[in-house]
Amino acid sequence: MSGSGTLAVAMTTSRSPTGRFMRRLFLHPGAMIGTIVFMTLVFAAIIAPFVAPYDWTETDVGGRLQPPSLEFLMGTDLHGRDVFSRVIAGGRYSISLGVATICLSLLVGSMIGIFLGFIGGKIDAWGARLIDVMLGFPPIVLAILIVSMLGVGLVNVVLAVGIANVPRFARVVRSAVLVLREQLYIEAARALGASDIRIMVRHLLPNVMPTLVVLGTLELGNAILSTATLSFLSLGAQPPTPEWGAMLSSGREFMRYAPWTMIFPGLALFLTVMSVNLVGDRLSQVLDPKSKDSR
Repeated sequence: MSGSGTLAVAMTTSRSPTGRFMRRLFLHPGAMIGTIVFMTLVFAAIIAPFVAPYDWTETDVGGRLQPPSLEFLMGTDLHGRDVFSRVIAGGRYSISLGVATICLSLLVGSMIGIFLGFIGGKIDAWGARLIDVMLGFPPIVLAILIVSMLGVGLVNVVLAVGIANVPRFARVVRSAVLVLREQLYIEAARALGASDIRIMVRHLLPNVMPTLVVLGTLELGNAILSTATLSFLSLGAQPPTPEWGAMLSSGREFMRYAPWTMIFPGLALFLTVMSVNLVGDRLSQVLDPKSKDSR
């Protein structure tokens, strides 16, 4: 029996909560396709130095803007670089940047949301108003504003997009904590002398973690698009870095007579975001206690 068949049987026959969760999640057609596509892109990015037919930074002026062929599967760009090699390597930057921004947003947003929701009072009221004000601006606009102050570069892009998405995470976590802090086990922890920090870390954070996982998965696609957008605007990755947004930016001048310079990076970006959204949508259904898919 193949490895994938064994995994499917194991998830189907398992009666443990984890087994039932994995079966409901990954045996759904959309989530399964999304997982396969995303993991394929991630795996290709990891082994890019071994599978890329050419060095993705090597230039060849004599072979520039060649159409797709057996020699160059996705053609070449203005500098004669192999687009296929650069698309594979670009996943290292585009996907990792998106994951890094989500981790930053999740960490900072969850800390702020738990603190405001648990403390309450005037601090929570003013904090909630500040979050609402920041949510009034599109995240990409905030990201552009932040990166324009910090300067261009991959690290600054992560900081800009991560900070711009913090209010969304903080608001969701705060709303969940406002409900959780009234539960009996929180009152019991207080009666036993647990400190506020211990209650927030040991009791509140684990209970909001499923919400954070769903929100982080759903927002990962937006984070990848946002970092690619900043690179497209020349605020993120700089040449010759093979980041998908930067590749789209460098190929836009040749869209009419060398469309492959934009089609293939755009297709890689589309597949990545679509696969993440498919998994995130299914994950939200499975973890939603009101959904029939969660049972």
